[in-house]
Amino acid sequence: MSDPIRILIVDDHLALRIGLAAMASSQAHIHVVGEAADNAGALAACAEHQPNVVLMDLRIPGGGGVEATLAIRQRWPSVRVLIITTFDGDEDIHRAIEAGASGYLLKGLSSAELIRAIEKVHRGGTVMPPDVAARFRQRELRKDLSPRELEVLGLIVAGRSNKEIAQQLRIGEESVKTHSKSLFSKLGVADRTQAAIEAIRHGIVHL
Repeated sequence: MSDPIRILIVDDHLALRIGLAAMASSQAHIHVVGEAADNAGALAACAEHQPNVVLMDLRIPGGGGVEATLAIRQRWPSVRVLIITTFDGDEDIHRAIEAGASGYLLKGLSSAELIRAIEKVHRGGTVMPPDVAARFRQRELRKDLSPRELEVLGLIVAGRSNKEIAQQLRIGEESVKTHSKSLFSKLGVADRTQAAIEAIRHGIVHL
């Protein structure tokens, strides 16, 4: 009989940890060996329990799930990380996969879906719902925004005028217009309103 799959659950909501633990441990070959509620706790639990798969939420205190995933993958390369979150923006997906996550699932999944995902990433595979995977591919095709463009976009989402953006970033209004035009092109939009909608929808900017 093969060794059980050792699972660590990282989520700052106790009820969600309990729910995931109940679903995962419903199978005899999957053992929940630990839980953590924040970034530091996740690293400490990995060191203590040596899990095979970590179920990771994106929004956890102490740095976030992406940072925790990156640290885990750097320290324990054999540990697989499966993101389970309510956030499905393109940038969230991109950052998690870039950090080394093996999969990305949305909360609300069934026990059967969770078990299949755990088994697949444990075998070295990757897991991502078709619609999420399609958006990730679209994101990969889209040119990255520059740091300055991201700053301008964030202020556009916040409702700042070009003049206000120029004052806050200490650049000229013409520069703001140039950066705006560039990021509109990269996002495939025509104006500030569409840019703000796309930024929020794709997780580029969080409210």
